[in-house]
Amino acid sequence: MKNDDVHKGFRRRDFVMTTAVGGAAFSFIPSLSYGRRSSRKDKSKKVAIGFIGVGGRGRSHLRNILKRDDVVIPAICDIDPKAVELAQNMIVKAGRPKAVVYSEGDYAFLKLLERSDMEGVIIATPWNWHTPMSVAAMKAGKYAGVEVSAATTLSECWDLVNTYEETGVPTMILENVCYRRDVMAVLNMVRQHIFGELIHMRCGYRHDLRDVKFNPGVTFGEKARGEARWRTQHSLKRNADLYPTHGVGPVATWLNINRGNRFLYLTSHATKSRGLHRYIVNNPAGGPDHPNAKLKWRLGDVVTSLITTYGGETILVTHDTNSPKPYSLDFSIQGTNGLADFDYNRQRIYIENKSPKHDQWEAMNDWLTKYDHPLWKKYGDYATGSGHGGMDFFVDHAFVETVKRKVEPPLDVYDAAAWSSITPLSERSLAEGSTPQYFPDFTRGRWINRKPVFALNDDY
Repeated sequence: MKNDDVHKGFRRRDFVMTTAVGGAAFSFIPSLSYGRRSSRKDKSKKVAIGFIGVGGRGRSHLRNILKRDDVVIPAICDIDPKAVELAQNMIVKAGRPKAVVYSEGDYAFLKLLERSDMEGVIIATPWNWHTPMSVAAMKAGKYAGVEVSAATTLSECWDLVNTYEETGVPTMILENVCYRRDVMAVLNMVRQHIFGELIHMRCGYRHDLRDVKFNPGVTFGEKARGEARWRTQHSLKRNADLYPTHGVGPVATWLNINRGNRFLYLTSHATKSRGLHRYIVNNPAGGPDHPNAKLKWRLGDVVTSLITTYGGETILVTHDTNSPKPYSLDFSIQGTNGLADFDYNRQRIYIENKSPKHDQWEAMNDWLTKYDHPLWKKYGDYATGSGHGGMDFFVDHAFVETVKRKVEPPLDVYDAAAWSSITPLSERSLAEGSTPQYFPDFTRGRWINRKPVFALNDDY
Protein backbone atom coordinates (compact mmCIF):
# COMPACT_ATOMS: atom_id res chain seq x y z
CA MET A 1 0.00 0.00 0.00
CA LYS A 2 1.08 3.54 -0.56
CA ASN A 3 1.26 6.42 1.84
CA ASP A 4 -1.63 8.83 1.46
CA ASP A 5 -1.94 12.55 1.89
CA VAL A 6 -5.71 12.60 1.70
CA HIS A 7 -6.01 13.82 5.28
CA LYS A 8 -3.87 16.93 5.06
CA GLY A 9 -6.97 19.09 5.31
CA PHE A 10 -7.97 17.76 8.72
CA ARG A 11 -7.80 20.15 11.64
CA ARG A 12 -6.08 18.81 14.75
CA ARG A 13 -7.97 19.26 18.01
CA ASP A 14 -7.04 18.34 21.56
CA PHE A 15 -10.50 17.56 22.82
CA VAL A 16 -12.43 14.32 22.41
CA MET A 17 -15.74 14.55 20.58
CA THR A 18 -18.44 14.52 23.22
CA THR A 19 -20.97 12.82 20.97
CA ALA A 20 -18.85 9.72 20.51
CA VAL A 21 -19.73 6.61 22.43
CA GLY A 22 -17.30 6.06 25.31
CA GLY A 23 -16.05 3.03 27.15
CA ALA A 24 -15.40 -0.50 25.97
CA ALA A 25 -17.36 -3.69 26.31
CA PHE A 26 -14.64 -6.31 26.38
CA SER A 27 -15.84 -9.88 26.79
CA PHE A 28 -13.38 -11.93 28.81
CA ILE A 29 -12.94 -15.63 28.22
CA PRO A 30 -13.11 -17.48 31.59
CA SER A 31 -9.98 -19.51 30.81
CA LEU A 32 -7.87 -16.43 30.15
CA SER A 33 -5.21 -17.09 32.78
CA TYR A 34 -3.75 -13.63 33.07
CA GLY A 35 -3.77 -11.06 35.80
CA ARG A 36 -6.15 -8.17 36.22
CA ARG A 37 -6.29 -5.45 33.61
CA SER A 38 -3.38 -3.07 33.91
CA SER A 39 -4.28 0.44 34.92
CA ARG A 40 -4.24 2.78 31.93
CA LYS A 41 -2.41 5.20 34.19
CA ASP A 42 0.46 2.77 34.76
CA LYS A 43 2.96 4.44 32.45
CA SER A 44 5.91 2.48 33.89
CA LYS A 45 4.69 -0.97 32.81
CA LYS A 46 6.71 -2.49 30.00
CA VAL A 47 5.58 -5.31 27.77
CA ALA A 48 7.81 -7.79 25.95
CA ILE A 49 6.95 -8.42 22.31
CA GLY A 50 8.83 -10.58 19.84
CA PHE A 51 8.76 -10.55 16.05
CA ILE A 52 8.22 -13.52 13.77
CA GLY A 53 9.14 -12.25 10.33
CA VAL A 54 11.24 -9.10 9.94
CA GLY A 55 10.99 -8.61 6.20
CA GLY A 56 9.60 -5.37 4.80
CA ARG A 57 6.27 -5.51 6.62
CA GLY A 58 7.76 -6.87 9.83
CA ARG A 59 10.31 -4.06 9.94
CA SER A 60 7.51 -1.54 9.40
CA HIS A 61 5.88 -2.79 12.61
CA LEU A 62 9.27 -2.89 14.30
CA ARG A 63 9.93 0.75 13.40
CA ASN A 64 6.73 1.81 15.17
CA ILE A 65 7.31 -0.37 18.21
CA LEU A 66 10.85 0.96 18.66
CA LYS A 67 9.41 4.45 19.17
CA ARG A 68 7.67 3.28 22.35
CA ASP A 69 9.40 3.28 25.72
CA ASP A 70 6.90 0.77 27.14
CA VAL A 71 7.98 -2.15 24.92
CA VAL A 72 11.05 -4.36 25.05
CA ILE A 73 11.99 -6.68 22.19
CA PRO A 74 13.71 -9.80 23.53
CA ALA A 75 13.81 -11.82 20.32
CA ILE A 76 13.20 -11.85 16.59
CA CYS A 77 12.83 -14.70 14.10
CA ASP A 78 13.47 -14.84 10.37
CA ILE A 79 15.25 -17.30 8.09
CA ASP A 80 16.53 -14.49 5.84
CA PRO A 81 19.94 -13.30 7.14
CA LYS A 82 19.62 -9.94 5.39
CA ALA A 83 16.25 -9.26 7.00
CA VAL A 84 17.69 -10.13 10.40
CA GLU A 85 20.66 -7.83 9.84
CA LEU A 86 18.43 -4.90 8.88
CA ALA A 87 16.16 -5.48 11.89
CA GLN A 88 19.07 -5.70 14.32
CA ASN A 89 20.51 -2.47 12.92
CA MET A 90 17.18 -0.76 13.56
CA ILE A 91 17.09 -2.06 17.13
CA VAL A 92 20.64 -0.95 17.90
CA LYS A 93 20.13 2.44 16.24
CA ALA A 94 17.14 2.97 18.52
CA GLY A 95 19.42 2.51 21.54
CA ARG A 96 18.11 -0.94 22.44
CA PRO A 97 20.07 -4.10 23.16
CA LYS A 98 20.31 -6.55 20.31
CA ALA A 99 17.50 -9.09 20.15
CA VAL A 100 18.16 -12.81 20.37
CA VAL A 101 17.80 -14.25 16.87
CA TYR A 102 16.04 -17.47 15.89
CA SER A 103 16.78 -18.39 12.29
CA GLU A 104 17.59 -22.08 12.11
CA GLY A 105 14.99 -23.39 9.71
CA ASP A 106 11.31 -22.88 9.01
CA TYR A 107 10.25 -23.87 12.52
CA ALA A 108 12.70 -21.70 14.43
CA PHE A 109 9.72 -19.65 15.60
CA LEU A 110 8.76 -22.51 17.93
CA LYS A 111 11.96 -21.97 19.92
CA LEU A 112 11.21 -18.25 20.14
CA LEU A 113 7.75 -19.03 21.51
CA GLU A 114 9.29 -21.13 24.30
CA ARG A 115 10.74 -18.01 25.90
CA SER A 116 9.23 -17.09 29.25
CA ASP A 117 10.19 -13.41 28.95
CA MET A 118 7.77 -12.61 26.13
CA GLU A 119 4.05 -11.80 26.27
CA GLY A 120 3.16 -11.30 22.62
CA VAL A 121 4.43 -11.69 19.08
CA ILE A 122 3.85 -9.83 15.84
CA ILE A 123 3.63 -12.22 12.89
CA ALA A 124 4.51 -10.78 9.45
CA THR A 125 5.38 -13.75 7.27
CA PRO A 126 4.08 -15.30 4.03
CA TRP A 127 0.34 -16.06 4.15
CA ASN A 128 0.65 -19.83 4.48
CA TRP A 129 2.46 -19.42 7.80
CA HIS A 130 0.00 -17.01 9.44
CA THR A 131 -2.31 -19.62 10.93
CA PRO A 132 0.31 -22.17 12.07
CA MET A 133 2.31 -19.43 13.77
CA SER A 134 -0.75 -17.84 15.40
CA VAL A 135 -1.92 -21.24 16.66
CA ALA A 136 1.53 -21.98 18.06
CA ALA A 137 1.65 -18.58 19.76
CA MET A 138 -1.73 -19.08 21.44
CA LYS A 139 -0.72 -22.56 22.62
CA ALA A 140 2.46 -21.05 24.05
CA GLY A 141 0.43 -18.45 25.96
CA LYS A 142 1.52 -15.49 23.81
CA TYR A 143 -0.81 -12.90 22.35
CA ALA A 144 -0.54 -13.04 18.55
CA GLY A 145 -0.79 -10.02 16.31
CA VAL A 146 -1.08 -11.52 12.84
CA GLU A 147 -0.82 -9.79 9.50
CA VAL A 148 -3.50 -10.14 6.83
CA SER A 149 -4.97 -12.37 5.70
CA ALA A 150 -4.94 -14.47 8.87
CA ALA A 151 -5.87 -17.73 7.12
CA THR A 152 -6.07 -19.14 3.59
CA THR A 153 -8.49 -22.08 4.07
CA LEU A 154 -11.67 -22.71 6.04
CA SER A 155 -9.82 -25.33 8.04
CA GLU A 156 -7.27 -22.72 9.07
CA CYS A 157 -10.05 -20.30 10.05
CA TRP A 158 -11.43 -22.94 12.39
CA ASP A 159 -7.93 -23.72 13.70
CA LEU A 160 -7.64 -20.08 14.82
CA VAL A 161 -11.04 -20.07 16.50
CA ASN A 162 -10.72 -23.49 18.13
CA THR A 163 -7.26 -22.77 19.51
CA TYR A 164 -8.41 -19.47 20.95
CA GLU A 165 -11.40 -21.09 22.62
CA GLU A 166 -9.23 -23.90 23.99
CA THR A 167 -6.47 -21.66 25.35
CA GLY A 168 -8.22 -18.35 26.04
CA VAL A 169 -5.18 -16.58 24.57
CA PRO A 170 -6.21 -13.87 22.08
CA THR A 171 -5.15 -13.27 18.50
CA MET A 172 -5.56 -9.85 16.88
CA ILE A 173 -5.75 -9.45 13.11
CA LEU A 174 -3.54 -6.48 12.23
CA GLU A 175 -5.83 -4.91 9.65
CA ASN A 176 -4.46 -1.40 9.47
CA VAL A 177 -7.08 -0.03 7.05
CA CYS A 178 -9.70 -0.26 9.80
CA TYR A 179 -7.79 2.65 11.33
CA ARG A 180 -7.51 4.81 8.21
CA ARG A 181 -8.60 8.33 9.04
CA ASP A 182 -11.41 8.71 6.54
CA VAL A 183 -12.61 5.16 7.26
CA MET A 184 -12.85 5.95 10.97
CA ALA A 185 -14.61 9.26 10.33
CA VAL A 186 -17.19 7.33 8.31
CA LEU A 187 -17.47 4.85 11.20
CA ASN A 188 -18.20 7.80 13.48
CA MET A 189 -20.83 9.00 11.03
CA VAL A 190 -22.41 5.53 10.93
CA ARG A 191 -22.63 5.45 14.71
CA GLN A 192 -24.31 8.85 14.70
CA HIS A 193 -26.80 7.63 12.05
CA ILE A 194 -25.78 10.16 9.39
CA PHE A 195 -26.45 7.60 6.65
CA GLY A 196 -29.59 6.24 8.31
CA GLU A 197 -30.08 2.48 8.14
CA LEU A 198 -27.26 0.94 6.14
CA ILE A 199 -28.18 -0.82 2.89
CA HIS A 200 -25.20 -1.44 0.61
CA MET A 201 -21.43 -1.16 0.75
CA ARG A 202 -18.62 -1.47 -1.78
CA CYS A 203 -14.94 -2.10 -1.19
CA GLY A 204 -12.01 -3.93 -2.69
CA TYR A 205 -8.31 -4.27 -3.26
CA ARG A 206 -7.37 -2.69 -6.57
CA HIS A 207 -3.59 -2.53 -6.69
CA ASP A 208 -1.21 -3.12 -9.58
CA LEU A 209 1.08 -5.77 -8.06
CA ARG A 210 2.73 -7.03 -11.22
CA ASP A 211 6.15 -5.67 -10.24
CA VAL A 212 5.66 -7.21 -6.79
CA LYS A 213 4.70 -10.62 -8.14
CA PHE A 214 7.70 -10.63 -10.49
CA ASN A 215 10.98 -9.41 -9.00
CA PRO A 216 13.39 -9.01 -10.68
CA GLY A 217 12.07 -8.92 -14.23
CA VAL A 218 9.60 -11.79 -14.63
CA THR A 219 11.09 -13.99 -11.91
CA PHE A 220 9.08 -15.54 -9.09
CA GLY A 221 9.61 -18.42 -6.68
CA GLU A 222 12.76 -19.38 -4.80
CA LYS A 223 15.09 -17.28 -6.97
CA ALA A 224 13.01 -14.11 -6.65
CA ARG A 225 13.14 -11.29 -4.15
CA GLY A 226 10.56 -10.09 -1.64
CA GLU A 227 6.95 -11.22 -1.96
CA ALA A 228 7.61 -12.65 -5.42
CA ARG A 229 9.15 -15.60 -3.62
CA TRP A 230 5.73 -16.74 -2.36
CA ARG A 231 2.84 -14.44 -3.28
CA THR A 232 2.85 -15.09 -7.02
CA GLN A 233 2.29 -18.80 -6.52
CA HIS A 234 -1.21 -18.08 -5.23
CA SER A 235 -2.08 -16.33 -8.51
CA LEU A 236 -0.82 -19.35 -10.43
CA LYS A 237 -2.77 -21.93 -8.44
CA ARG A 238 -5.90 -20.21 -7.09
CA ASN A 239 -8.87 -18.37 -8.57
CA ALA A 240 -10.29 -16.45 -5.62
CA ASP A 241 -10.34 -13.14 -3.81
CA LEU A 242 -6.86 -13.65 -2.44
CA TYR A 243 -6.67 -10.51 -0.30
CA PRO A 244 -10.07 -9.37 0.99
CA THR A 245 -9.45 -7.86 4.41
CA HIS A 246 -8.24 -4.34 3.50
CA GLY A 247 -11.68 -3.58 2.12
CA VAL A 248 -13.89 -5.92 4.11
CA GLY A 249 -12.36 -5.15 7.51
CA PRO A 250 -13.53 -1.52 7.62
CA VAL A 251 -16.94 -2.44 6.20
CA ALA A 252 -17.31 -5.13 8.87
CA THR A 253 -16.76 -2.53 11.59
CA TRP A 254 -19.46 -0.31 10.05
CA LEU A 255 -21.90 -3.24 9.98
CA ASN A 256 -21.03 -4.72 13.40
CA ILE A 257 -20.14 -8.08 11.86
CA ASN A 258 -19.80 -10.77 14.56
CA ARG A 259 -21.40 -8.33 17.00
CA GLY A 260 -25.13 -8.27 16.30
CA ASN A 261 -24.73 -9.01 12.59
CA ARG A 262 -22.89 -11.58 10.50
CA PHE A 263 -21.95 -12.54 6.96
CA LEU A 264 -24.46 -15.06 5.58
CA TYR A 265 -23.34 -16.08 2.09
CA LEU A 266 -21.47 -14.89 -0.97
CA THR A 267 -21.39 -15.45 -4.70
CA SER A 268 -18.24 -14.78 -6.73
CA HIS A 269 -17.43 -14.10 -10.36
CA ALA A 270 -14.08 -13.87 -12.17
CA THR A 271 -12.94 -12.51 -15.49
CA LYS A 272 -10.50 -14.26 -17.75
CA SER A 273 -6.81 -14.12 -16.83
CA ARG A 274 -4.71 -11.93 -19.08
CA GLY A 275 -2.70 -9.44 -17.03
CA LEU A 276 0.19 -11.57 -15.75
CA HIS A 277 0.74 -13.24 -19.12
CA ARG A 278 0.84 -9.85 -20.89
CA TYR A 279 3.28 -8.54 -18.29
CA ILE A 280 5.65 -11.44 -18.93
CA VAL A 281 5.39 -11.22 -22.72
CA ASN A 282 5.91 -7.44 -22.81
CA ASN A 283 8.65 -7.27 -20.18
CA PRO A 284 12.23 -6.78 -21.50
CA ALA A 285 13.33 -9.62 -19.23
CA GLY A 286 10.60 -11.91 -20.54
CA GLY A 287 9.06 -12.23 -23.98
CA PRO A 288 6.79 -14.73 -25.73
CA ASP A 289 9.45 -17.46 -25.57
CA HIS A 290 10.18 -17.10 -21.86
CA PRO A 291 9.25 -20.24 -19.86
CA ASN A 292 6.90 -18.20 -17.65
CA ALA A 293 4.98 -17.10 -20.74
CA LYS A 294 3.77 -20.70 -21.09
CA LEU A 295 2.14 -20.76 -17.65
CA LYS A 296 -1.62 -20.93 -17.22
CA TRP A 297 -2.64 -18.50 -14.49
CA ARG A 298 -5.71 -19.51 -12.47
CA LEU A 299 -6.46 -16.09 -10.96
CA GLY A 300 -8.93 -14.03 -12.95
CA ASP A 301 -7.81 -10.46 -13.48
CA VAL A 302 -10.89 -9.14 -11.67
CA VAL A 303 -12.71 -11.19 -9.02
CA THR A 304 -15.94 -9.79 -7.60
CA SER A 305 -17.87 -11.21 -4.66
CA LEU A 306 -21.27 -10.15 -3.41
CA ILE A 307 -21.82 -10.80 0.29
CA THR A 308 -25.27 -10.83 1.90
CA THR A 309 -25.48 -10.23 5.65
CA TYR A 310 -27.96 -11.32 8.31
CA GLY A 311 -29.05 -7.67 8.61
CA GLY A 312 -30.04 -7.57 4.94
CA GLU A 313 -27.13 -5.45 3.72
CA THR A 314 -25.04 -6.36 0.68
CA ILE A 315 -21.29 -5.83 0.20
CA LEU A 316 -19.62 -5.81 -3.23
CA VAL A 317 -15.95 -6.80 -2.87
CA THR A 318 -13.40 -6.58 -5.72
CA HIS A 319 -9.96 -8.13 -6.04
CA ASP A 320 -7.97 -6.63 -8.94
CA THR A 321 -4.16 -6.86 -8.85
CA ASN A 322 -2.94 -8.00 -12.27
CA SER A 323 -3.52 -5.02 -14.56
CA PRO A 324 -2.46 -1.35 -14.71
CA LYS A 325 -4.42 0.96 -12.40
CA PRO A 326 -3.99 3.54 -9.63
CA TYR A 327 -4.20 2.12 -6.11
CA SER A 328 -7.71 2.09 -4.67
CA LEU A 329 -9.82 0.39 -2.01
CA ASP A 330 -12.94 1.74 -3.71
CA PHE A 331 -15.06 2.46 -0.63
CA SER A 332 -18.74 3.29 -0.86
CA ILE A 333 -21.39 3.27 1.85
CA GLN A 334 -25.10 3.71 1.25
CA GLY A 335 -27.98 4.05 3.69
CA THR A 336 -31.58 5.20 3.76
CA ASN A 337 -30.47 8.84 4.24
CA GLY A 338 -27.76 9.01 1.59
CA LEU A 339 -24.35 7.73 0.62
CA ALA A 340 -20.64 8.43 0.40
CA ASP A 341 -18.13 7.40 -2.23
CA PHE A 342 -14.54 7.86 -1.16
CA ASP A 343 -10.94 6.84 -1.55
CA TYR A 344 -7.56 8.44 -2.16
CA ASN A 345 -8.58 9.85 -5.54
CA ARG A 346 -12.15 10.97 -4.72
CA GLN A 347 -14.26 12.03 -1.75
CA ARG A 348 -17.92 12.79 -2.31
CA ILE A 349 -21.10 12.52 -0.28
CA TYR A 350 -24.81 13.14 -0.59
CA ILE A 351 -27.13 13.24 2.46
CA GLU A 352 -30.79 13.89 1.82
CA ASN A 353 -32.04 17.24 3.20
CA LYS A 354 -28.52 18.11 4.39
CA SER A 355 -26.42 18.35 1.23
CA PRO A 356 -26.62 21.84 -0.35
CA LYS A 357 -28.17 20.77 -3.65
CA HIS A 358 -30.76 18.13 -4.32
CA ASP A 359 -29.51 15.12 -6.24
CA GLN A 360 -25.91 16.43 -6.44
CA TRP A 361 -22.73 15.23 -4.80
CA GLU A 362 -20.81 17.55 -2.50
CA ALA A 363 -17.16 17.41 -1.45
CA MET A 364 -16.64 15.28 1.63
CA ASN A 365 -13.86 17.19 3.38
CA ASP A 366 -16.09 19.18 5.74
CA TRP A 367 -17.93 16.02 6.79
CA LEU A 368 -14.67 14.19 7.45
CA THR A 369 -13.41 17.10 9.52
CA LYS A 370 -16.62 17.38 11.55
CA TYR A 371 -16.75 13.64 12.27
CA ASP A 372 -13.03 13.05 12.66
CA HIS A 373 -12.81 10.09 15.02
CA PRO A 374 -11.83 10.80 18.65
CA LEU A 375 -8.85 8.43 18.41
CA TRP A 376 -7.44 10.43 15.50
CA LYS A 377 -7.99 13.67 17.40
CA LYS A 378 -6.12 12.24 20.35
CA TYR A 379 -3.28 10.42 18.60
CA GLY A 380 -3.07 11.98 15.14
CA ASP A 381 0.20 13.74 15.87
CA TYR A 382 1.74 10.52 17.17
CA ALA A 383 0.63 8.71 14.03
CA THR A 384 2.54 11.04 11.72
CA GLY A 385 5.18 9.11 9.81
CA SER A 386 4.13 5.71 11.15
CA GLY A 387 3.29 4.31 7.73
CA HIS A 388 0.29 4.16 5.41
CA GLY A 389 -0.89 7.65 6.25
CA GLY A 390 -0.73 7.05 10.02
CA MET A 391 -2.95 4.01 10.25
CA ASP A 392 -0.01 1.76 11.14
CA PHE A 393 0.44 3.62 14.42
CA PHE A 394 -3.10 2.79 15.49
CA VAL A 395 -3.02 -0.91 14.69
CA ASP A 396 0.33 -1.37 16.46
CA HIS A 397 -0.82 0.78 19.38
CA ALA A 398 -3.98 -1.28 19.78
CA PHE A 399 -2.03 -4.53 19.83
CA VAL A 400 0.50 -3.28 22.37
CA GLU A 401 -2.21 -1.91 24.65
CA THR A 402 -4.24 -5.12 24.62
CA VAL A 403 -1.13 -7.14 25.49
CA LYS A 404 -0.22 -4.72 28.27
CA ARG A 405 -3.70 -4.75 29.78
CA LYS A 406 -4.36 -8.45 29.16
CA VAL A 407 -7.70 -7.75 27.50
CA GLU A 408 -9.43 -8.85 24.32
CA PRO A 409 -8.25 -7.05 21.16
CA PRO A 410 -10.62 -4.78 19.22
CA LEU A 411 -10.18 -6.93 16.07
CA ASP A 412 -10.31 -10.47 17.37
CA VAL A 413 -9.98 -14.07 16.25
CA TYR A 414 -13.60 -14.22 15.08
CA ASP A 415 -12.96 -11.20 12.85
CA ALA A 416 -9.80 -12.85 11.57
CA ALA A 417 -11.72 -16.00 10.67
CA ALA A 418 -14.78 -14.33 9.12
CA TRP A 419 -12.83 -11.87 6.98
CA SER A 420 -10.20 -14.39 5.88
CA SER A 421 -12.81 -17.01 5.00
CA ILE A 422 -13.81 -14.90 1.97
CA THR A 423 -10.79 -16.33 0.14
CA PRO A 424 -11.73 -20.05 0.30
CA LEU A 425 -15.46 -19.33 -0.04
CA SER A 426 -14.92 -17.24 -3.18
CA GLU A 427 -12.64 -19.95 -4.54
CA ARG A 428 -15.33 -22.57 -4.00
CA SER A 429 -18.04 -20.35 -5.49
CA LEU A 430 -16.00 -19.83 -8.65
CA ALA A 431 -15.16 -23.52 -8.93
CA GLU A 432 -18.86 -24.36 -8.68
CA GLY A 433 -20.12 -21.90 -11.27
CA SER A 434 -20.61 -18.86 -9.02
CA THR A 435 -22.92 -20.74 -6.65
CA PRO A 436 -23.76 -19.27 -3.21
CA GLN A 437 -21.40 -20.28 -0.42
CA TYR A 438 -22.50 -19.92 3.18
CA PHE A 439 -20.20 -18.50 5.85
CA PRO A 440 -19.62 -20.69 8.89
CA ASP A 441 -20.74 -19.10 12.14
CA PHE A 442 -17.32 -18.94 13.74
CA THR A 443 -18.82 -17.45 16.92
CA ARG A 444 -21.15 -20.45 17.36
CA GLY A 445 -24.12 -18.17 17.88
CA ARG A 446 -22.44 -15.67 20.19
CA TRP A 447 -22.60 -12.98 17.51
CA ILE A 448 -26.22 -12.38 18.51
CA ASN A 449 -25.30 -10.95 21.92
CA ARG A 450 -21.73 -9.74 21.40
CA LYS A 451 -21.47 -5.93 21.53
CA PRO A 452 -19.40 -3.68 19.26
CA VAL A 453 -16.01 -2.76 20.71
CA PHE A 454 -13.90 -1.50 17.83
CA ALA A 455 -12.67 2.08 18.42
CA LEU A 456 -14.98 2.56 21.42
CA ASN A 457 -12.14 2.62 23.93
CA ASP A 458 -10.77 6.13 24.40
CA ASP A 459 -7.19 4.81 24.20
CA TYR A 460 -7.18 2.33 21.28
